Amino acid sequence: MLSLMNRDSTSQFGGFLQSGFRDQRLAYGRVKDEQIKATKADYCVAACHNCHAQIHELSEHYGGHYGVVHLWTLICLSLGVLGPNERTYLGDDLKEVNVFHPEIAV
Repeated sequence: MLSLMNRDSTSQFGGFLQSGFRDQRLAYGRVKDEQIKATKADYCVAACHNCHAQIHELSEHYGGHYGVVHLWTLICLSLGVLGPNERTYLGDDLKEVNVFHPEIAV
């Protein structure tokens, strides 16, 4: 997994995602997409929703074939508290990790 937590990542602190300039945003994000691809990571970890959405769109647009996962998702997975409805966007390799269903726990 790859974590991008620096000033040069994706949408520059969120505002660019909602700007409406999709073509410019994708062109600017191409550098980040190439950086992610170069790592050969299966997933990229994003700490904020805007970065997650931007990286996900870059992966789809440029054929990155890497997943994007929220940091909170990994924390919840590690604690065994991520519900089934919160796993729908995960790849098959993460969907069943440490599954705990408190509604059926004895």
